[in-house]
Amino acid sequence: MFDKLQTVVNRYEQIGEELTHPEIVSNNELFRKLMKEHSELTPIVEKYREYTAAKSTEKEALELLAEPGLDKELKELAEEELKQAKENIEIFADELKILLLPKDPNDDKNVIVEIRGGAGGEEAALFAGSLFRMYSMYAESKRWSIEVVNANETELGGYKEISFMIEGTGAYSRFKYESGVHRVQRVPDTETQGRIHTSTVTVAVLPEAEDVELEINPADLKIDTFRSSGAGGQHINKTSSAIRVTHIPTGTVVECQDERSQFKNKDKALKILRSRLLDEKQREHDEAIASDRKSQVGTGDRSERIRTYNYPQGRITDHRIGLTIYKLEQALNGDIDEVIDALITHYRTEALKASEEQ
Repeated sequence: MFDKLQTVVNRYEQIGEELTHPEIVSNNELFRKLMKEHSELTPIVEKYREYTAAKSTEKEALELLAEPGLDKELKELAEEELKQAKENIEIFADELKILLLPKDPNDDKNVIVEIRGGAGGEEAALFAGSLFRMYSMYAESKRWSIEVVNANETELGGYKEISFMIEGTGAYSRFKYESGVHRVQRVPDTETQGRIHTSTVTVAVLPEAEDVELEINPADLKIDTFRSSGAGGQHINKTSSAIRVTHIPTGTVVECQDERSQFKNKDKALKILRSRLLDEKQREHDEAIASDRKSQVGTGDRSERIRTYNYPQGRITDHRIGLTIYKLEQALNGDIDEVIDALITHYRTEALKASEEQ
């Protein structure tokens, strides 16, 4: 590991020196590329420097303790310093192992989130709206932008389905663990007996695919236009600006009717189509190289129930990691960092175990 770390430090210093060259500063594309690499290496180098400083402290404390005739007070100070240094060395070594894990290449990308009501009819549609609000507020807290692509609203204000884009650096790294079945347990407004109903909503999170990652043959696309429609009529468009794109080889269908411009709707629909196809391609690749899907860090089986939101108890339980917190109201208002941080820590730990076993 430490040979690799020294290589990282050497590369970091090399980039720092290159970034001072006028010919590189004037080359925007190369300058951005080097700045990005420099930024990615910075936390590793900083942690390694903390580690080496702790090792130096340990060495100095041991040398002091080896001196003959050391007085009691100095000896106690040296022993305390040695103890703290050893603790820091262990902590920093563990943190370095995690920092050196292969990074998910999609982590910095924008995301496309698709929420669909599952079992539970109107109650599921209403909870789909609650999840959309939760994710929107969370994205806003990170200063990321949100753009609805397509929404199929119900009369009571829920969504049979809604697709939206979140743009911001690191969006996928925070949202990627949300894919799966979300279960809600609560008493619906229409329930006269006060009985708790259980409904489900499915969430799919896709990293936005770049044009260079997946080429789509225009001949494989069927593009239809139709009029936008809304639940109560307020969103109805008198022109045929809504777009439906069908990828003929796979049968994948994407609709977009949020914009009044047919061109903008088509552009958004093609972005989602490209992301869906790339996601499916990646999924097939993962299944081909791994017999156990659960060992693949960062993937989530969308047919699997991942989380329960229990309103009477004010409880959220993430079933993948056995985490239960009683902060339902805060979470539904976008405060979900505690859950996401716990998931990231869990999957990083699992990845670390896997790398050590190889």
